[in-house]
Amino acid sequence: MAEIHINVTGENCPVPLVETRKAVKKAQPGDIIEITGSNSASKKEIPMAAAALKLKVVSIEETDGIWKIKIEK
Repeated sequence: MAEIHINVTGENCPVPLVETRKAVKKAQPGDIIEITGSNSASKKEIPMAAAALKLKVVSIEETDGIWKIKIEK
């Protein structure tokens, strides 16, 4: 099992979602994808996209406007 980290801090839609999808394609089942960003719309979109792809959202944390979302493939 691997952890894949993506940093999209400062990027606006649709970049965070596009980068998340790229990481999901490369990931193996059981891998954890951690996305770090600052765009509030992406914080809502990424978990919705994960649910649509039948992926598990492990955690969503936010500190000082920077969020981290962990998804399991």
